[in-house]
Amino acid sequence: MRVLDENRQQLGVMTLNEALRIAMSKGLDLVEIAPNATPSVCRIVDYGRFMYEEAKRNKDSAGRQAASKMKEIQLSPTIDPHDFETKLNRAVDFLCEDMKVRIKLRFRGRQKAHTEFGFEVVNRFVKEVAPWGQADSPPKMLGDRDLNAVISPLPRNKRARNPRQEASTEFPERAATGQQSESAAASANSGAVS
Repeated sequence: MRVLDENRQQLGVMTLNEALRIAMSKGLDLVEIAPNATPSVCRIVDYGRFMYEEAKRNKDSAGRQAASKMKEIQLSPTIDPHDFETKLNRAVDFLCEDMKVRIKLRFRGRQKAHTEFGFEVVNRFVKEVAPWGQADSPPKMLGDRDLNAVISPLPRNKRARNPRQEASTEFPERAATGQQSESAAASANSGAVS
């Protein structure tokens, strides 16, 4: 078997007894890393530390897989501006949580004759979420009814901050109770007519 020391330096090919003797002399364990390799690869390492590093590596890779999660937001070609903002805020939240967002716009009845309105809505949506994510490809028609686009989150260092989190961190005690800031209350009172 091929043996690596605790610094991952090769000690060469040796028998199991020789490798165990070297590991015991250093007060460490012999762990088989690649059993299917020829010859199999073993490493001299502290087993507890090895398991800790392995768990940490698995946790990191699981964190990167969050981007493969996808949420879907459905729009309409005749969407109200307030509804558009609400759906936009949800998409920003999803992108800030490292999730992909699929935008789906379904045409109904006579709307199919004027798909350009749907393309305008989806393109405006993609443009609005640009600080947090980018479209994988331009919006495409699937069949004659559905218009789809997929938005992937930008890397954390290139992404804008989530505006909803910033609002709650400015005045956390007021955000929890729903109270106004002093300056907002003063400006509301100054506009009142006596």
